[in-house]
Amino acid sequence: MTHLKLGFMLFALTAIQAPKLYADEKHADKAHMAPTAAVAVMAATKGNKVEGTLMLKQFEGYVEITGTVSGLTLGKHGFHVHEFGDLRDPEGKSAGGHYNPTGAPHAGPHDAHRHAGDLGNIDADDKGVATVKIKAEGLEVHHVLGRSLVVHAGPDDLKSQPAGDSGPRVAVGVIGVQMPDAK
Repeated sequence: MTHLKLGFMLFALTAIQAPKLYADEKHADKAHMAPTAAVAVMAATKGNKVEGTLMLKQFEGYVEITGTVSGLTLGKHGFHVHEFGDLRDPEGKSAGGHYNPTGAPHAGPHDAHRHAGDLGNIDADDKGVATVKIKAEGLEVHHVLGRSLVVHAGPDDLKSQPAGDSGPRVAVGVIGVQMPDAK
């Protein structure tokens, strides 16, 4: 069987079995089909005390990521969307690599050719708190649901391949759909 036929069969099967996002048909417009807000509660990896809550909100052409992360060492820490929301590994390795659907090289968040998950660095103050406010151009909330946000021990140099040489993962959080009207 060709890959095309197999792909079509899987698509058709998924379309038949896919549940509706909303049971109430009056919500069937585009604005209600894909979630536009998400949350990631950050949990420390083995040996770390990093925690925080990050909110993702969809805007036209970008996602704004806001919140705080505490328990960090002073300075910059690599910050990325990783491909899986799997937190089983105590060191965060089961979150996989950076979210990179186009196969681009690792780069800074403002570079034209980069991983979709390349968010650059967050900066912790002398109390170990990073206040996050990032405008992630080209990202869409519904594409990252079920994936994870990861904070690394060191700074992302924004150029080393494949992932910026930012060291071990100190916190990981699964990106989930935010409850409507949550604050």
